[in-house]
Amino acid sequence: MGDIGQFLPMILIFVVAYFFMIRPQMKRQKDEKRFVEALKKGDKIITKSGMHGKIVELNDNDFSCIIETMAGRLKYDRSAISMEMSKKLNPPKEKEKKS
Repeated sequence: MGDIGQFLPMILIFVVAYFFMIRPQMKRQKDEKRFVEALKKGDKIITKSGMHGKIVELNDNDFSCIIETMAGRLKYDRSAISMEMSKKLNPPKEKEKKS
């Protein structure tokens, strides 16, 4: 029993680290993967570097996309698109209330 009591604090630290750091990171990675897979032509997006644009073409061979900006068309890797910033740019539309 003495040996287990010695490792109990270490086990608790691991469990706390899992639930507060590892698990949320894994969930965020899944959400980001789902977001990137759901991209389609015409979506307004923001890249992680802050470039605003609209998707005009998606390439599944090299997992890239062509983004139209005010400067022209640019090719980006889909992983460079920011999920959080793009969602802020395109807030979900609220349902209209019937009077």
